[in-house]
Amino acid sequence: MDDEPLGEWAERREQRRPVQGERRLAPLGDQAEQGAHVDPDSPRGIQEWDGHQWVPVGVAADFPTAAQETGEDAAARAGRVPLPSFNKLPPAPQPWRPTEVFRRPDT
Repeated sequence: MDDEPLGEWAERREQRRPVQGERRLAPLGDQAEQGAHVDPDSPRGIQEWDGHQWVPVGVAADFPTAAQETGEDAAARAGRVPLPSFNKLPPAPQPWRPTEVFRRPDT
């Protein structure tokens, strides 16, 4: 197994972490995180990253209002996430070959 040096891991982790003061939306109530298209008229909480944790800073009446409050933070966060490279495919498995030669019986 290839071990990654600790310095490289810490640098990669720091790139993914939110910037202090960055905001995000959170659904209110006991429902799980969901997409913006699910019930866009329900109230949303606004959370801000204080450097260690997400802290609630406000409530918005619906999704469009909450999205205006967070501004460009969501787009900036999406730009920091590294995407996998799709130009390289994994090696193809070898085709299955029977171990014995199969012949049809003569009819």
